[in-house]
Amino acid sequence: MKAELWDSTNESMSIAKLKEVQLTRLKDLVHRVYSTNKYYKKTFDAAGLKPRDIKHLKDIEKLPFLTKNDLREYYPFGLVCTEMDDIVEVHASSGTTGKSVVGPYTPNDVELWGEVMARSLWANGLRKHDRMQNSYGYGLFTGAHGFEKGAQKIGAMVITISSGNTKRQIDVMKDFGSTALAATPSYSLYIAEVAEEHGLDPLNDFNLRLGLFGAEAWSEEMRINIEKRWGIIAHEHYGLTEIIGPGVVSECEHKKLHVNADHFLPEIIDPKTGETLGPGEEGELVFTTLTKEAFPAIRFRTKDLASLSNEKCSCGRTLPIQSRIKGRSDDMMKVKGVIVFPSQIEAALMQVAGVSDNYQIIKTKKGDITSLSVEFEPTEERYKQGHLDNLEKQAEGEIYSILNLHVPVRAIEPKSIPRSTGKAKRVIER
Repeated sequence: MKAELWDSTNESMSIAKLKEVQLTRLKDLVHRVYSTNKYYKKTFDAAGLKPRDIKHLKDIEKLPFLTKNDLREYYPFGLVCTEMDDIVEVHASSGTTGKSVVGPYTPNDVELWGEVMARSLWANGLRKHDRMQNSYGYGLFTGAHGFEKGAQKIGAMVITISSGNTKRQIDVMKDFGSTALAATPSYSLYIAEVAEEHGLDPLNDFNLRLGLFGAEAWSEEMRINIEKRWGIIAHEHYGLTEIIGPGVVSECEHKKLHVNADHFLPEIIDPKTGETLGPGEEGELVFTTLTKEAFPAIRFRTKDLASLSNEKCSCGRTLPIQSRIKGRSDDMMKVKGVIVFPSQIEAALMQVAGVSDNYQIIKTKKGDITSLSVEFEPTEERYKQGHLDNLEKQAEGEIYSILNLHVPVRAIEPKSIPRSTGKAKRVIER
């Protein structure tokens, strides 16, 4: 039986109709940015392109890519395609790797954001009777605001607690009867850990039924741990400040990641050559915002690695399905000729009984040589049993079975790895 959709007209249109909508919107977008923004006009002219050259959907491949470096070069408002007086809201990335990426919104952009987030949260199972504890950090970061807009559009109660003050998170979750938790996956585990320290059982002492997680990479094995720990269904959200924030991609009840492709046109390219790849082929995700006004992004290179398909989903949505993010091309490490992603090491560690959710990958470079080691916290019960060398050998064996690479592993005392209320720092360079 097909699920009830938030927007059945646009979420279940035929592939042919979707492509027709995408092409109409792409043509309009290209004309609009060419006539309103100096950067886009300059890059199109340099490529020998005019808006009239976009006649078919495949013609998008003629358009230049947009990179994070381009966004920083035109910081803060150089890519705005409306009058500044039309902008009513501004968000920005953290800027930890350089200048922040700034995301301005017109009233129509704000309405669009709320709509795609409502669509996404509805697909997760959030409903009007739910009480969503919004434990993403409020501020310039898009996360908390996007989840709030979508949940309120559905009519759910939003508990605007933000991140941090974890003891209060627990009190509010229990006293307010929160049924859904919106947070980073790592922070949800930290909340569970602190609850247990205060004598509470995450499985039985709370009313949670949904986890709405995003903003950091997490493995399927980590999802299973979270679901067992809290007794919830954990769903993934994917989005970027450069595109709109959360609301770009989200899971249905079958845990298939559907792209809101009537608003955000996805492509997969070869990260080295820029060549467009076909359905099922793994490469770098590229997005074009088809309906945003203030800050349209054309062919933005995300550096995230995934694949796309048009397989049918029994939920009734015909929107394309994206694989879970394998990792960022920036996160990819080459060790003794082997390509390694942090998510692969996490998946291996989560297979070992007695290994907790807290670990760090230590990356050491000597000249051109990169080496890795792993430090993890055993669970309290396993730590007390001793003989941790056996646990280390098991973990090393699981990593070897996935990577065919020997990575030294060391068990350290529980609670010795710093906890995060936002994105967990998994890779440490020494």
